[in-house]
Amino acid sequence: QVQLVESGGGLVQPGGSLRLSCAASGNIIRINTMGWYRQAPGEQRELVATIAAGGRPNYGDSVKGRFTISRDNAKNTVYLQMNSLKPEDTAVYYCNANLDYSSVVVRYGMNYWGKGTLVTVSS
Repeated sequence: QVQLVESGGGLVQPGGSLRLSCAASGNIIRINTMGWYRQAPGEQRELVATIAAGGRPNYGDSVKGRFTISRDNAKNTVYLQMNSLKPEDTAVYYCNANLDYSSVVVRYGMNYWGKGTLVTVSS
């Protein structure tokens, strides 16, 4: 069984910063891509940022220059540093991981989601 647990959400004023964390646990052999997506009320889930196993990041257009994604492979953890937050960044942020894990057999390229953490940007 694989679990992704997010932390770090909360209420912040416009212009402020937050740091999200997501830790993956279970019989993980290798984590390929990790990332963050978000979903605002009444909107579709959208890409925030992803990071490949080798560290190459990819950002959604709306967060480029403000958010930074990083990962600690030894801890199976991905981080999202969010700066210069805007009210339109308000959403539930979901962690995602594509990984290989060991069960009865080895399963490759499985996709997992966390339960989400709420980020509210408001004065």
